[in-house]
Parts: sequence; C-alpha cells; structure tokens
Amino acid sequence: MLTFKIALRNSFRQKRRTTLTVLTMLGGFALASISIAWSDGSYAYVIDMFTRNQMGHIQLHRAGYLDRPSLYKTVDDYKTLGPALETVERVQDWAPRLYSSGLASVGEKSSGVRIIGVDPERETATTRFDKKVTEGRSFSLAPSQEALLGTGLAKTLKAKVGDEVVIVSQGADGSIANDLYRIVGLVSSGDAFGDRTALYLHLTDAQELLVLENRVHEIAVVVDGLDDLDEVAAAIQTTIQQPEVEAATWQEFARSFYVAMRADQQGSWIMLFVIILVVAVGVLNTVLMTVLERRREYGVLRAIGTGPGQVFRMVVMEVVIMAVVSMILGSVVAYIVNYQLSIEGIALPTAFTYGGVTFDRLYTIINARSFYIPAVCIILTAVVASLVPAQMAARVAPARAMRTH
Repeated sequence: MLTFKIALRNSFRQKRRTTLTVLTMLGGFALASISIAWSDGSYAYVIDMFTRNQMGHIQLHRAGYLDRPSLYKTVDDYKTLGPALETVERVQDWAPRLYSSGLASVGEKSSGVRIIGVDPERETATTRFDKKVTEGRSFSLAPSQEALLGTGLAKTLKAKVGDEVVIVSQGADGSIANDLYRIVGLVSSGDAFGDRTALYLHLTDAQELLVLENRVHEIAVVVDGLDDLDEVAAAIQTTIQQPEVEAATWQEFARSFYVAMRADQQGSWIMLFVIILVVAVGVLNTVLMTVLERRREYGVLRAIGTGPGQVFRMVVMEVVIMAVVSMILGSVVAYIVNYQLSIEGIALPTAFTYGGVTFDRLYTIINARSFYIPAVCIILTAVVASLVPAQMAARVAPARAMRTH
C-alpha cells in the first residue's frame, strides 16, 4: 500500500511529462478502439446486407445438397415448412427457391443458363428482389410465363425487355423440358459473374417446366441479426422435425465469402499493432527519461533500506497508474466518437451497389471488443515498456547515485 501511495504521488510530480504520457496512451487507446469498432461495424454491415439481400442468413436444403447439388435433392412439400419457420424466434422471412441448368435462346443467340425459380412475393419480402430489377419490372404475382434475365446474360443474348426466350432443360421425370417465356425485366444481383448466366422464372412456372411440383431445392431464411445464428439454425432444425432437411448458416453455404471476409478482417490487427508500437515507444522514452532524472532519488531510497524489488514495483506501478487513467479517459472519448459514427457513419469516396443495395457509407459498432482489446493492449504495453527502466532504477548504486546532481 505504501508503494502504491508513493507511486501515485510520483506520477503527478512532473505534471507536463505525465500529461504527455497519458495523452499518448489515451490517443492510442481511442484510435485502437475506433479502429476495431469501425472494422467490426463495417464487416457486420456488409455481411448483413449481403446475406440479407441475396443468400439469406440461414438456408434449408436436402441432406447432401450443398456437397453435391442435384436436381433430385429437393425439399418436398415446402409449403408446410413455412408456417413452422415463422414460429421460430428471431425468424423474420423465408423464401423458397428452385435451381437447374439449361439452354436459353433469344432469336439466333443461345447461351447456357442457370434457371432460378423464385416466389416473387416471398423473395421480395425476404431479399428485396424487386430492388434488383434495373430495367422493366418484376414478376406478376400469378405465374404468367414470364422471365427475368441477369444483365450479363441479356448482353450475351442481345435480349431486351419484351423479347421472347426459349428454355430447354431436363425435367425431373427424365423428359426434355422446354417452353417459351416473355422477358419482362433485367436483374442486377451485384454478382457480375452470376448475372452472366442467371435466368429467373416464377417458382410455379419453374416447377412446371422441371416437373418438380411443390418441391424446391432451397429455402432462404432471414433473421433479425447475425448473432447466435447456430442457435437459430438448431431451433429451426428442431421445429421442422425433418431429419432429411438440413439447416445451414451462411458461414457454411457461403464458405468462400466467409473465409475472404475473415482474411480481410485480419488486416485490422496490423493497424492495431502499429498503434500499440507507437504507444510503447512513447511510454518507454518517457519512463527512461524519468528514471535517468531521478537517479539520485532512487539512490536515497536504496540508502535508507528500500529493496530493489520495491523500487522496481514502484516504477512499474507509476506507469500502470498513468495507463489506467488514460484508459478511463480514452473509453469516454472512444465511446463518444464510436456512438456518433454508429449513427452518422463514415462516407465513402465512391458509393458502390451490391445485391441491389447501395453502400455510400460504413458504420462503427459499439461492442465489448472495441474496449477490452485496447485496454489489455495498453496495460500490457505500459508494463512491458516500463520493465527495462524499472530494472535500471532497481540496480542503482546508492553511493554513486547520491553524488549525482
């Protein structure tokens, strides 16, 4: 306790130096906190918008479909699953989808396509499908032999709204599936590669074409947030009571996207390392200067019986006290800035559109990580930076130090 009192008194003897040291650590804490909050907030925003507007947060498939998609691995009688899904806590909307491949022809132009059957009403409610239609209109609510083309596919086929497209594929009963549809709109999903092959049909039309009545390949589910998706998926699995149907989170069915996001997110640690390095150099410089200026004081302490360990602890404690003060003040500054940026966001130099959503600014998020990680880093940095100066102070020779003026 006595060592703490002496350290506390010494911390405020050189007010200018103490203030500069506290400001250095405060700035490091605030920058680290804002950096983490911006990183977490930006990725959470992009991931939520991408999953919410395209893939869904959770998807239901026939067991084994994700490993090897097949026309025959379907979720049967999907309409009975809808009411069950709506009873699961946190589930907001769901949308059934059907997939196949085929050949599409417009006039003399032909191209391989990915046929995507969607329920226009449910897809719009779940992923804002109508916002992705860049030309023409979306489907009529009732099946009307209508088709929507991805913008890239339309360019390949030289197709425009009002043209007719012939689709040839294979039915689930082994027959040749073919029919004529009228193009009513063009779709930009945000995935340029996917838009080169995407051909959308009303779900009922697609089921009739592929002989898959009342069957789909996928049910996309949107929930009220990205937290604890595994628990929601488990709740869905328990509720539907169909062991042949599997509920998977976006981290599973969009593995490559998840890995890319995680890898890119790791880059934020480089920024954190640079901030901590600057803080460490500043603290080390200040403490070293303090120890050199106070050699005579340490010599007197040693001469009256103070042990090297006590001197060592006193120097370290002085730095820790300044670190704690900087953390408290830094938390206040970081909270104010993060709160403001979580509401107003940070404007991007150039806005971009993805999945029918325009991103013109990114937002921070106030979470525990943005405070405890900088706190731990600042404390550890302060302690490590003070070890060498503290060791120098503890090894001061009393007689020689007391002759220092």
